[in-house]
Amino acid sequence: MHYNNLGPMTVDEVLQCLEGGKISPAEAFTLFRNLNKSVEPISVAKEDSQEQLQDVLAELDSLIGLRGVKELVREIQAFVRIQKRRAVEQLATEPLVLHTVFKGNPGTGKTTVARILGRMYRHMEVLPRGHLVEVERADLVGEYIGHTAQKTREQIKKAIGGILFIDEAYSLARGGEKDFGKEAIDALVKAMEDHKDEFVLILAGYTNEMEFFLQSNPGLRSRFPLHIDFPDYNSSELLAIAELMLERRQYRLTEQARRRLVLLIQKGLRMEAYNFGNARTVRNWIELAIRRQAVRLVQKPGDMTRRDLLYIESEDFGEGW
Repeated sequence: MHYNNLGPMTVDEVLQCLEGGKISPAEAFTLFRNLNKSVEPISVAKEDSQEQLQDVLAELDSLIGLRGVKELVREIQAFVRIQKRRAVEQLATEPLVLHTVFKGNPGTGKTTVARILGRMYRHMEVLPRGHLVEVERADLVGEYIGHTAQKTREQIKKAIGGILFIDEAYSLARGGEKDFGKEAIDALVKAMEDHKDEFVLILAGYTNEMEFFLQSNPGLRSRFPLHIDFPDYNSSELLAIAELMLERRQYRLTEQARRRLVLLIQKGLRMEAYNFGNARTVRNWIELAIRRQAVRLVQKPGDMTRRDLLYIESEDFGEGW
């Protein structure tokens, strides 16, 4: 039976026909594609997409701190949703220019939020894949004339359908006029025009350095309508992040270890922001403590108990820094 002889079908009916040998895989693909184009207000695919979107937003809400970031991401989600609804009603719409600048110190959740944005855009059908391609200067800048544009285009190609996330983006403008970083910037600006609506570019870095970077190219700032500031975490947020990391790994802190970690966090927060990596530093401390606990337990005489395996002791954090 040819699929052209079939009337309107649901997802389950298409699957049944495919499994029963009534249609070929190619015909099933065409039917699924037509189903995706359907404007019916309720469908299995749409319900699944909405459930997945809610999961993504719930993950965003579960992040510790970042209140302002969460509010802005919710604004973006609402804006995209309303513009798509206005398009259905044939009303005037605003352009969906979603290129974004993330400003903040290391370890403040920028990469995590970028991944969440990619998934959110995919479920809202803004981006077909929503994957994240994370790069830095070395991935974009070449060693000779013409090499940089080629490397940059390769990374853009990988990001088509998703997000190109450039960490420490300001480093592209550090070398002055003769530096190949300028060639990368020019290639990015051109790609934003040539591949409009095909990918989202997120530039990330320290606040002051990103302001300098945006001034390095006359047409750069106007292409990034969204700016999200990522504040440093406070001590209670960092402690909560540490305990969540341990919980996911099935570890716990003794009371003495918890006090030791609090002191380390307070010491870290007194340092210059450039030298303290927020959640990234806390993660390093946790991973180091887990390794030191392992060494301590291996050297311990006698049998190890479940409690031994479960708890991080104060001494596992070492002397600090």
